[in-house]
Amino acid sequence: MLLSDLQGKDIIDISTGQKIGGIIDVLINKEGYIEELSVQKRKLWIFNSGVTAVKWSQIDKIGKDVILVNVMN
Repeated sequence: MLLSDLQGKDIIDISTGQKIGGIIDVLINKEGYIEELSVQKRKLWIFNSGVTAVKWSQIDKIGKDVILVNVMN
C-alpha cells in the first residue's frame, strides 16, 4: 500500500462512528515504520484548523474507503 492510498481514505472513530478527518502527514521512525498519522480535523463539511495525531497502534482496520481507529485506546 502506498502513502497516497492512505491519504485518500477518511479516518473514522469506531467508538463514536464519527469522521475525524483525512490524513495530511505521517511520522516515520528510524526503522522505516509508520508511528502515527497526522489527521486534519473536520467540522461539518469544512476543514477545521485543528490537527490530531493518531498512533499506528490505534488503527483497528484499514478498509477500501476508510480507516477505522479507536482513539480511546
